[in-house]
Amino acid sequence: MEKKIIVIALILGMISIILGAFGAHALKKVLQPEQLTSFETGVRYQMYHALFLLFVANTNMIALKEKAIIFYLALIGVVLFSGSIYFLSTSTISGLKFRFLGPITPIGGFLLIGSWAYMVYSLLLKNNN
Repeated sequence: MEKKIIVIALILGMISIILGAFGAHALKKVLQPEQLTSFETGVRYQMYHALFLLFVANTNMIALKEKAIIFYLALIGVVLFSGSIYFLSTSTISGLKFRFLGPITPIGGFLLIGSWAYMVYSLLLKNNN
């Protein structure tokens, strides 16, 4: 499980760097400032959670079962939160209407918060070690 978490974390980090560069160079010319700010928020939160998952994979302070729960909460949260922001902020240049994704963003955010909260729960209350 640790290897899986590390590989996914590295992929998320790599994609966030690529998207960050894309936003800074290509999208800067075609998006409104508020759209670009939203896009950058998605990139930033994706990177935060890539780093978080690297920590989760490498800590010995929580059990493998808890690592798996944290991993899936964070991964699904990133896909929903950052993914919906990417689509929503670029909808004017893609010509596609992604308004239906608006309610998905806070669900993703809730899952991201849940991953951190479950980490705290695992460390303090489950007392695995």
